[in-house]
Amino acid sequence: MTQALGVKRYLHRAAALSAVGMAGILCATGAQAQETFKIGIVSFLSGQAAESFGIPAVNGAKVLVDAFNKGAAPAPYNKTGFGGMKIEAVYVDENGGATKQVQELRNLYDREKVDAVVGYVGSGDCLAVAPAAEEMKRFLVLYDCGTPRIFEDNKLEYVFRTASHGAMDNVALARYLKARSVKADSFNLINQDYAWGQDSKKDFTLSMEKLYPNAKVGEDQLPKFGAGQYGTEISALMAKPADVTHSSLWGGDLQAFILQAGPRGLFKRTQVVLSAADHVLPGLGEKMPDGTILGARGAYGLMSPKSALNDWWWDLYSKAYNVYPVQAPYRMAQSLLGLKLAAEKAMAANGGKKPTSEQLAAALKGLEWDSPAGRIRMALGDGHQAVQETAIGKTRYDAAKKMVVLEDIQRFPAECVNPPANMKSEEWIKAGFPGAKGCP
Repeated sequence: MTQALGVKRYLHRAAALSAVGMAGILCATGAQAQETFKIGIVSFLSGQAAESFGIPAVNGAKVLVDAFNKGAAPAPYNKTGFGGMKIEAVYVDENGGATKQVQELRNLYDREKVDAVVGYVGSGDCLAVAPAAEEMKRFLVLYDCGTPRIFEDNKLEYVFRTASHGAMDNVALARYLKARSVKADSFNLINQDYAWGQDSKKDFTLSMEKLYPNAKVGEDQLPKFGAGQYGTEISALMAKPADVTHSSLWGGDLQAFILQAGPRGLFKRTQVVLSAADHVLPGLGEKMPDGTILGARGAYGLMSPKSALNDWWWDLYSKAYNVYPVQAPYRMAQSLLGLKLAAEKAMAANGGKKPTSEQLAAALKGLEWDSPAGRIRMALGDGHQAVQETAIGKTRYDAAKKMVVLEDIQRFPAECVNPPANMKSEEWIKAGFPGAKGCP
C-alpha cells in the first residue's frame, strides 16, 4: 500500500514537472513569436528639408510599417512584419549636420539597440555615417542621398543604397533635352555648394559636353545649403542669360528659388531644368512656372509606372495624408520593401531566427525586387548600390484639377542612364556612355 502511494505521488510530480516544462516551452515559443525587429529611420523632421522631403518620407515609412505589421501588403510582401517579427520604428531627425548624425547613428545602434538603420537624405550626412556604420559592423540602408562617391570611392560590407545615385538624374536631363532637340548653345548652373550640388553640376556638365559638344557654360552659381535667399544668384543668371539653366536644388531651397525667380521672369527667359524637383509641386501649385523640365530622381509620383503594387501604394499614402506621394516616400518605400525581402531571405537561410547584420548584408547584396517605381536591382558597388529606371517630364498647372500636372514624360531604362558595374560615373560619361542601352 505504501509503495503504491509512493508510485502515485511520483507520477503526479512527474506530470506536474512535465506541465511546467511544457509551459516553459510554450512561453519561449510565444516570446519568439513576439520578437521585434527594430529599425532606426532617419530623415529631416525640422529645417528647410523637412516640409517637402523629410516628413513625407517618414509618413511613408509609418503607413508602410503599419501595413507590414498587419500583414496587409500585397504579395510577396504579405508576411506579417518581417517574417513574423513585429517591426518597431524609431524616428530620428536628420537636421543638425554630419557630426551630429554620426553620434545619432551610434546612439541608435548602442542605446536603442536597433537591428538596422534606414535613412539619410543629405549627401554630406551619408558620406559621414557610412564609414561609421562600417566601423561598427552594423547594417545600414541609405534610402536617398545622391552622391555617387559613397560606393564608387569605397568598398563597403554593411552599407547599402536602395536607390540610384545622382548621375542618373543629370544624364537623363541631358538626354531629354537632346531627344526633343531643345536649343542648348549655352547653359547656366545653380547648385548647392556641397557633395550633392557639386556632383550634380559635374555630371550634367559632362553629359552636355557629350550630347551638346558646342554648348558653352555661362554662370556657375554655388550657394550654400540652406541659403534661402537667392537674389544675387538670380540677378547673375538673368544678367548673363543662357538657353538652358540647370539646378539640383531641392527641399526648401528649391521652393525659395522658384518663388523668388518666377516673379522676376527667369523661367520665361531660359529653359529651366531641375534634376530633383517633383517633391515641391504639391506645395507650390500654380506658383510653379509652366514648361519647367524636371525629374524626380526616379520614376516617382506623377511619373510612376502603372502597376498593381503602385496602385496599392498610391492609395495607401494618399488616403492617409490627403496628398499623393512624391519622390521621398517612394524612395523610403522601396528601401523598406527591399529590407523586408532581405530580412525574410536571411531568416529562410538561418532557421527563422532574427538575422544578424552579416546575414542581412549577405541577403541584400545583389538582390532584385519590385517597387511602386518599378524594378530595383542592386547592380553596382559590388551589389551594394541600386539602379532603376527614371523619367523626366514638363510642368503645366491644371486649373480644373487645381494641381501641377506633368506632360511629355520620357522614360529612361536603368541601363541607359546608369554606368556599368565596372566604371565610375564620371569615367562613363566622359567616355561617351559606353554600354548604354534602350536610350531614346
